[in-house]
Amino acid sequence: MTAESAVTTCFRHPKVESHVRCTRCDRYICPDCMREASVGHQCVECVREGARSVRQARTAFGGRISTFPLVTWVLVALNVLAYLAELARPSIVDRFGMLGAGLVGPDGGHYLWQYPYDSVLTPEGVVGGQWERLLTGAFLHMPPDDGIGVVHIVLNMVALVNVGRVVETQLGRARYLALYLLSALGGSVLVLLIAPDVPTVGASGAVFGLGAAYWVMGRRLGYDMRSVNQYMTGLLIWLVVSAFATSWQGHLGGLLAGAVVTLAFAYAPRGDRRTLIQWAACAGLLVLLLVLAAVKAASLTSGTY
Repeated sequence: MTAESAVTTCFRHPKVESHVRCTRCDRYICPDCMREASVGHQCVECVREGARSVRQARTAFGGRISTFPLVTWVLVALNVLAYLAELARPSIVDRFGMLGAGLVGPDGGHYLWQYPYDSVLTPEGVVGGQWERLLTGAFLHMPPDDGIGVVHIVLNMVALVNVGRVVETQLGRARYLALYLLSALGGSVLVLLIAPDVPTVGASGAVFGLGAAYWVMGRRLGYDMRSVNQYMTGLLIWLVVSAFATSWQGHLGGLLAGAVVTLAFAYAPRGDRRTLIQWAACAGLLVLLLVLAAVKAASLTSGTY
């Protein structure tokens, strides 16, 4: 054996002489590739592989643990930005507010839905192919000179921050966002089914969905239900009282959708298939809501509603 052949080098840097072995793979490593371990040193590849094999901490509902309610604040920002946009251009509410069926005249005027309709009129809303309204309406609110005005967005945003932070922390960001959007969609679909010709706006449906989630989570995690029930009682009272100024259909639809989603998150059996079951339930609810909306839209355009 020659002197040259006795020299050992780093397996990642063959030109660098090394006399230290990785305690996991037993390969020689240079100082740049060394990472301290509980015993000796490990190479960067073994450290990376070990990190992948470490099980990430999860919430009681399977979501990734996060201490900052990022999604909640992003949703608040989107709602506020949308409100500022509609103040600058009020026509945004007419174009993107939730509306199942309406008619637009050649002069730009808006008319109640009827079928059949005059050929000079154009359908608008979901029946006019504007399916995005099912979600965009949940990010708009009443202008200052209409109904309860600016109080509408203030109440919704306060509720979103107070309840959303708790729900997001427990569910994790992805599940929380799915809950919020499905609740908003559930509220819009119930509006479409019951009052398709009534324009509606507001995040109330999604907020009511978060309220339902808060109650289901409280039951599942063993919260002191007195405070949870007090909150839900106030929410249900507001559901009744607000019917005179806002859309009770949107509130109720969001409440029901939020309850269904959270029940799936909370009571899916633990194990490797829990995540699959949870997301399958969300997908199933999404399909159901879209089918209901499509059937209603078809009945409106055929005159069988």
